[in-house]
Amino acid sequence: MSNTFFKFKQFTIHQDKCAMKVCTDSCLFGAIISNKNEGFKNALDIGTGTGLLSLMFAQKQLNCKIDAIEIDENAFNQAKENVEDSVFRSQINLYLADIVAYSNTSISMYDVIISNPPFYTNDLKSNNEQRNLAMHNSALSYEDLLNSVNKLLDKNGTFYILIPFSIEDKLLHLAKNVNLFPSEIIRFKQTTSHNYFRSVICLNKIKKECKSSELSIKEDSDIYTLEFKNLLKDYYLNF
Repeated sequence: MSNTFFKFKQFTIHQDKCAMKVCTDSCLFGAIISNKNEGFKNALDIGTGTGLLSLMFAQKQLNCKIDAIEIDENAFNQAKENVEDSVFRSQINLYLADIVAYSNTSISMYDVIISNPPFYTNDLKSNNEQRNLAMHNSALSYEDLLNSVNKLLDKNGTFYILIPFSIEDKLLHLAKNVNLFPSEIIRFKQTTSHNYFRSVICLNKIKKECKSSELSIKEDSDIYTLEFKNLLKDYYLNF
């Protein structure tokens, strides 16, 4: 059984009401984007879930206001609880909304948008409808997500997305269709000897040279890599 909460150095994530729990790759994603020194002022977190990414981002981006969107009411209430219990509550505004509808009505433009969207498009669904909503893209397709991002992203803005490595080419093709272009791709491995399993893709409206890199979570000896520890040291209690 998953823990009902996950304690970080500066905030706690309660997750008993949320289908998707805190996991290592989402923490790594949050640490990577939060450490970007880009002077972000206004951010959008699409599908915030427990509020993890928004809180990680707020901890490092102290001058940034964050709007966090969540479609599932239980997850929204969970995120609200986690945000309100944190010292970063004044930075984060939560909205119970569908991102497609939000993008059609919002007058806000964002200089950074982040998303850890539904995974496992082609896998078998479980009997848990809340988990299906969180894990599968039947409620939000990548096409709809990218179209929404295109409407909400400032012309000089940046969109960071975490996806399964297996759909990287598909995502890049769909992004190109809405004139979003990769400027950075970071691929995750579980260990140094494993194949890639996740990709962080940075997309922009302006074409740039695309940088590629990889990151392993653990050494083959099952010890966390130094790079992973350095990224998470400001968040994880035991680092």
